[in-house]
Amino acid sequence: MSLESAAGTVAEEMRRQEFVEVFAHHDADGIAAAAILCHAMLRSGIRFRLRVRHEVTPSDLTGDTAYLLCDLGSGRDDLPKTTMVVDHHLVRFGGQFQANPRLAGIDGDRELSAAGMAYYVAQALGDNRDLAGLVIPGILGDGQEFVGKNLEIFNDAVANGIIVPDRGLLVPGRDMTERWYMATSPYLEGISGNETRIAEIIDTAHDPKVAGNGPRLDSLLSQVVLASAKGTAAASICSVYGDTLHLQREVIEDAHALTAIIDACGKTGNGEIGATLCLRSSIDVDRAWEIARQHRIKVIGAVQSARPLEGSPGIFEVQGTTLASDVADILTRDITRSEGPVLVYAKGEDGCHISARARKGTPANIGPIVHRLAESCGGSGGGHVLRAGATIPCDKIGAFAQGWREALAS
Repeated sequence: MSLESAAGTVAEEMRRQEFVEVFAHHDADGIAAAAILCHAMLRSGIRFRLRVRHEVTPSDLTGDTAYLLCDLGSGRDDLPKTTMVVDHHLVRFGGQFQANPRLAGIDGDRELSAAGMAYYVAQALGDNRDLAGLVIPGILGDGQEFVGKNLEIFNDAVANGIIVPDRGLLVPGRDMTERWYMATSPYLEGISGNETRIAEIIDTAHDPKVAGNGPRLDSLLSQVVLASAKGTAAASICSVYGDTLHLQREVIEDAHALTAIIDACGKTGNGEIGATLCLRSSIDVDRAWEIARQHRIKVIGAVQSARPLEGSPGIFEVQGTTLASDVADILTRDITRSEGPVLVYAKGEDGCHISARARKGTPANIGPIVHRLAESCGGSGGGHVLRAGATIPCDKIGAFAQGWREALAS
């Protein structure tokens, strides 16, 4: 089935509903995907309730209510077949109301996120081209590329004045100090969280000839490179400056800032705030920025205190289940001392949360590995080729780690 046909099938099922229960995954892609479809449903006269979750199980989907899962569901084979699923993860769900780029032969890791898939469904519901800006947090949040369908959506949005490209700093923040202090995408070793070093860099780069007496950007960037080069991957350092995107219809115009904020809101249990931003309410913007700041500082602390599992290279324990995913991204993407796939886990009251990552360009296919190991440990999990996650009983982490080591060695 083509991408457009699948989107049309889901859209038609949505039109038949008077009310839809919407569940969104708790990251930037999931929240943005749900917001796109909630905008579209509101315009089509369909009532809904949106909730943001780490995961959804069959016990959450009971009764006669219509359910729509965004960035969730494709990886499970035990959901009711009537569930509507808009996702881009590896597919195990067999219901007919599913829109997933993988089913159309499109790479769901690189070329289309859940938010991008949601955009196609929204377009099948009506003219919702103004929502294209909300596809960008899905691309940026999941580390996708502007190729294939992502590029098509982007080009159309630029042509319609919905997105305006520019050049500038890509690290989000309300001022220059905050940008570097809470830098986690990328994480800059020696700078992130180091208030004293940041103050020194900004002071040294200060130029009275610059408007507003701010620092000279070229001087500042040079010092950032020198300060972080020893422990940070070259590609990560290069990613602090580049193509910025101004989202003309969103309450936070900077695409990288919006992505960071809604991702932080979702992962800290404040998903409703991230969703309201995507639904174009500015009432909680200041609160959302503060949530993002606090979350990112905790991520930086977790990176610096991550404890290697004895005898298991590439496996780390952190404190705080909301931090494991971001720490895994940083250890894989930004820290030069990390080699091979990385697995980060954190123990919580509801189980042990696991995030697994592999570097781009490696032959690893960790989604199926994580799914199999999670099921064998009495939990659930799965994901993408290079990014996956699971939740298992805490007393099973040893067995999971052993299985992980054996799978990577085979």
